[in-house]
Amino acid sequence: MNFLQYIGRFFIDLLAQIGRLSVFAKDAVVAIFSPPFYFRLLWQQMLHIGYFSLPVVGMTALFTGAALAQQIYVGGERFNAESTVASVVVIAIVRELGPVLAGLMVAGRVSSAMAAELGTMRVTEQIDALVTLNTDPFKYLIAPRLLAAVIVLPLLVLVANIIGVLGGFIIGTQKLGFNVSVYLNNTVDFLEAADVESSLIKAAVFGFFVALMGSYHGYHSSGGAEGVGKATTNAVVSAFILILLSNLIITVNMFGN
Repeated sequence: MNFLQYIGRFFIDLLAQIGRLSVFAKDAVVAIFSPPFYFRLLWQQMLHIGYFSLPVVGMTALFTGAALAQQIYVGGERFNAESTVASVVVIAIVRELGPVLAGLMVAGRVSSAMAAELGTMRVTEQIDALVTLNTDPFKYLIAPRLLAAVIVLPLLVLVANIIGVLGGFIIGTQKLGFNVSVYLNNTVDFLEAADVESSLIKAAVFGFFVALMGSYHGYHSSGGAEGVGKATTNAVVSAFILILLSNLIITVNMFGN
């Protein structure tokens, strides 16, 4: 009976958490489309999420693309399919690795920062002070972060896709002996508009989850410094899980013929 009680309590708590998150997300989305609009804060968040994430996203994509080309070449040698390196690299990067790796890198950097910042504001009662000054915390703190992440993540993923394909191109032409024009032609010929479309859709969804998890856990943190630490950890882990889950759902719906 104790075991069954534990399972029941777990699922009840899980459903309650999902309900609170859903209400929080709804209030945040409503705040995005209702005045007043804080364009200066939006621009600051776009810089923080997008521009300052470029180095880590770019390096991750470059190294991943290069390693992927090497692995595909080695695997293709086993059944005389070395010529597929360019086509497989561009499809894998654009459809999956580009958006997913960029989303995870940004989640690790941005979700934790948002949770720590908002958590500190919560435990030091700065959010309560905003309410006292007749300023809606959702419009001032949450909405700019959500909107900035949704706008910037597709741009980051677009850059990650280009750099990832470039990494494969460098390894393919400089180490594996591919002709430059042949490699480029194979890359362009096998890339379709649906691949880029799915990549950008994933990026926008991932951006929403990255900002949502960071904001939610930071906004509801409590218990001083220890609570802020827990909020930061929970924000990153939950963002990772939602990114991977939504990636699977979008991939199955778009390419699961």
